[in-house]
Amino acid sequence: MELINTLPQPLIAVTLFIFGLSIGSFANVCIYRLPKKQSVVFPASYCTTCSAPIRPLDNIPVISYLILRGKCRDCNNNISVTYPVIEIITALLLLAGFLKFGLTFDFLVYLLVAPALVIITAVDIKHQVIPDVITLPGLALGLAAGSYSIGYMNSFMGFLLGCGLFYLLAILSNGGMGGGDIKYIAAAGAFVGWQKVLLIIFIGAVLGTFVGLFQIGFQKKTRKNIIPFGPLLAVATLITLFYGNLLIKLYIDNLWVGLAKTKIFI
Repeated sequence: MELINTLPQPLIAVTLFIFGLSIGSFANVCIYRLPKKQSVVFPASYCTTCSAPIRPLDNIPVISYLILRGKCRDCNNNISVTYPVIEIITALLLLAGFLKFGLTFDFLVYLLVAPALVIITAVDIKHQVIPDVITLPGLALGLAAGSYSIGYMNSFMGFLLGCGLFYLLAILSNGGMGGGDIKYIAAAGAFVGWQKVLLIIFIGAVLGTFVGLFQIGFQKKTRKNIIPFGPLLAVATLITLFYGNLLIKLYIDNLWVGLAKTKIFI
């Protein structure tokens, strides 16, 4: 790690961005195959239309898509633009994580968390499911990493609080909260602790409100339409990872100010 820290920051950033594109390419494989319960290792990448194996030179993230003009070399069918978009988003998230955390333990954990959030978001939007193969290992990793970074008690309390609140919501809403959401928030709570898991839930609820109002007002949908909660929780998790300490501090500071004003007027 000390040797890496001696390298120029721009070089590290560029390397991480290229690495992020590659991770994004693998995320695309997971997004397509996990809902189908297919192996993400075998077979090698293939066209989803004609099943022709993708040549190595045609599998370079973003660049190959541009060279091929978004079409399969074999069947000439269009390749979804979501593929390069996922690759770029993943790369940008890893770069942002490096700029935020530096080469620290938190960043090493973030390298696993950020691509998982991308996969969860894309799969839940398309299939309304959060794969157990992501959340269950994430829960184990969350308890292990959380115990090291924030203390085992805080990590365990975050797990219990997140899981308990969402399980209660699932009961009260008669199944309105999915099992994948419960497992996700349990894993997130294990990573960030009890205070920040509450922040994730709050931000997710606020985002859900805005998305719901937008769909009702502009897309002519009703409250009966399903809004995948996984993507909202993923965005809320990212906001909490980057700005959680600041938001909690602002809340506490404003709380004390409010209490002080109350005492004055009383």
